[in-house]
Amino acid sequence: MSDSQRVVVVTGGSRGIGRTVALKFAEESARIVLVHYDPDESASDETVKMLRETGVEVVSYKTDVSSTEDVKALIKEVIGSLGKIDVLINNAGITRDTLLMRMSERDWDMVISVNLKSVYNCTQAVLRQMIKQKYGRIVNISSIAGMIGNPGQANYSASKAGIIGFTKSVAREVGSRNVTINAVAPGFIETEMTADLPESVKESYLTNIPLGRAGTPHDVSEAVYWLCSEGASYLTGQTINVNGGMFM
Repeated sequence: MSDSQRVVVVTGGSRGIGRTVALKFAEESARIVLVHYDPDESASDETVKMLRETGVEVVSYKTDVSSTEDVKALIKEVIGSLGKIDVLINNAGITRDTLLMRMSERDWDMVISVNLKSVYNCTQAVLRQMIKQKYGRIVNISSIAGMIGNPGQANYSASKAGIIGFTKSVAREVGSRNVTINAVAPGFIETEMTADLPESVKESYLTNIPLGRAGTPHDVSEAVYWLCSEGASYLTGQTINVNGGMFM
């Protein structure tokens, strides 16, 4: 493998947006590191198979990204085996939806830990090496919920809004070292997470989207990939809204 090939770490990489992002990077023959925490390995195995069919080198790790120690161990192992990390995509996320009056402390803590603390864990773990090599691209997956809020998602919206503030702050800290950090905020995207929504809810979302359709993981992956390209080398601390005009 050539040293010029980028090493790309994608959290929540076994399915949905994470899988599509990994497949997009495979188009440049990057070396892909998938991180997931699925109960079983079926989705990650399928994604690994899809990636290997494109001819790229890929490894998969089951890791709790909300655990600081687990993430430190993971990143140390990746750098030890692949020599570097060039790109980090912080995509891991969960929902535990309910109105705030009914929300348990456990559901609040779990969503904040997986969605927001994981971004701190993974970003902090890769930064020293990216700064040393004077190159790094980090993209954090936020959400339209972090921009405008959503009833029943106080925990999720707070975590995704936190990602935006985190992105801006770290961008100011590391920009002088040619490390950029940006966010992508998807709107209503067709994934497993949205597939189980009642049809009435889906229709209400669609009526508020000027482009008249739900987004796809491909729509998101294109924005993510561009932010990691040379064409976006002068962008940092930004949040790109991929929502069909649902929020402007």
